[in-house]
Amino acid sequence: MALRESPFPNCFAEGLHAVGWGLILPCFWSLDRLIALSMSTSLERSQRAEQECYLHPLKVFFGSVLFLTLFLATAPLAFLGFLLWAPLQVTRRPFSYHQEPPSRLASEPAGDGNRGFGLGGAKATFGFVTANLCLLPDGIARFNNLGHTQRRATAIGRSIVQGVNRPHIRIFVDSPSSCGTLSPSSSLLPGPATATSPASYGATAAKDREPQHPPPVTDHSDRAAGEAPAEPAEPNGPDHVVHVTCDDTEECRQSTPAPPVVHANQNSNERGHTSHRNPPRALHTQGVLATTGDIPWEVSSLFPANVDILCLEEVFDKRAAWKLTDALRPLFPHILYDVGVYACQPPGSCSSFKFFNSGLFLASRHPVLEAQYRCFPNGRGEDALAAKGLLSAKVLVGQSHRQKNVVGYINCTHLHAPKGEGEIRCEQLNMVTKWIQEFQEVNGKPDEVVAFDVLCGDFNFDNCSPDDVLEQKHSLFEEYTDPCRAGPGQEHPWVIGTLLEQPTLYREDVKTPENLQRTLETEELRMKYISPPVALEGCPMVYPELGQSWVGRRIDYILFRESTVAKHCRTEIEEYTFVTQLAGLTDHIPVGLRLNVTLEPETAQSNE
Repeated sequence: MALRESPFPNCFAEGLHAVGWGLILPCFWSLDRLIALSMSTSLERSQRAEQECYLHPLKVFFGSVLFLTLFLATAPLAFLGFLLWAPLQVTRRPFSYHQEPPSRLASEPAGDGNRGFGLGGAKATFGFVTANLCLLPDGIARFNNLGHTQRRATAIGRSIVQGVNRPHIRIFVDSPSSCGTLSPSSSLLPGPATATSPASYGATAAKDREPQHPPPVTDHSDRAAGEAPAEPAEPNGPDHVVHVTCDDTEECRQSTPAPPVVHANQNSNERGHTSHRNPPRALHTQGVLATTGDIPWEVSSLFPANVDILCLEEVFDKRAAWKLTDALRPLFPHILYDVGVYACQPPGSCSSFKFFNSGLFLASRHPVLEAQYRCFPNGRGEDALAAKGLLSAKVLVGQSHRQKNVVGYINCTHLHAPKGEGEIRCEQLNMVTKWIQEFQEVNGKPDEVVAFDVLCGDFNFDNCSPDDVLEQKHSLFEEYTDPCRAGPGQEHPWVIGTLLEQPTLYREDVKTPENLQRTLETEELRMKYISPPVALEGCPMVYPELGQSWVGRRIDYILFRESTVAKHCRTEIEEYTFVTQLAGLTDHIPVGLRLNVTLEPETAQSNE
């Protein structure tokens, strides 16, 4: 049964809720602007240094008078609206659902998105991305050195569309010792920067800065190695493989793109068998995959092409969620947003009054068959003000040889944030494990084929901090596979931390996607901008250990498990991606995972 779009059972309740929120919004907006006036980001402070010293105090003074007056004038209306709005939360389903009409989809260019197991196919790839966007109300976001929430939401939506809506081109390099000239290039993405692009984002117009980030386009290819432009691929065509030959005395030259290869589902051993060696980490660049062990990985200045499911965290602001939905719906026609509960809830379901929702946001190319949200009841401190929890969804990705529905499970969460409170996070991980199992038991059907079971989100702990040792040993990691994890407290050497240092978000080394990409590829620079591990209180810490690479805090995860998928499904990791396209727009580094799923032909025809 298809999900209804409205979170309310009838139009009358939905209308009353809209009236109540409409009365609250002016007062809420005035208070938000009042707080934002008193908080400046480091980018705004640097821009203000070039202005007359008296302009900012005048702006703060007169702005404070104006917004305080508006706040006091609209407070009585907000109180009436609250009396109407709060009781209705009991009847509200804890998420809204947007489904793009098929007629609209037919007229929108959607790139060469993966169609799952179409027409009984036996092989498909599925791409997942998770990112923490810090889309709080503007005044609160500034405590994280991020402002202009609505502008950032628009820029983030355009950036995601730009990266996802492109052909999936794979580049392999011969003789990579001479590939020091490999660098990301925007030459294949024509067009000037826009006012809302990440490179030009800021409190004022970016007229003093050279445009570096183009607007979203739908007819462009991946960035090629070197500065030589590649021949553009067809925007609606399948994946492409490009071979690049590097000479020790000449610059890397890109050959003509090879014929299309559907899904390009070679594993690392198959790639090596084609005599194309993978570049080492130091020479790693956009579109060029490095392979460490069995996991191809890359640092990319664009979002991975053809992402199937997008899981976002900290999309707390309602208007920002609407802007994201509007930007993403041509590519992701099935979107769950405004996820979570508000106000007071029944005893045992939530810990306290909720001022904010969960911040979770899920966008899918595939139809959402079932969805469920559960709120953590053990929030504490400022974290208890938000309805953090778990969002679980079942999506339809195609049909098997025997015309059985092929489905996948996707789970998105955001755990307790304050440091030194690992017990709370461990309790929440226990709840996550239990709730996922219950959701799959209730919504699973015997005649369905499960293709994937993925858990992702911001876990707020890493795998290198002594302060997080309790979470690192949780049994969740025995059920789910973390591609970046070598063991408790130990990362693979190629792994990169995903939490940026907030005070340095607008430094030259990290303020654009290309600069952040180069910084992440250099260990000495990474140490300046990625948050370091957290030591136990009163205990000195030596990090990294001798012979180990410097990783930093990786708190954004994409995990998958095979124990719950169909027995005749075989899962392989195609690539893992660290994305820098949101440089200057958030304090986290998005991560992506692409899985190859194969229905074994011998058993696909048999009954289970």
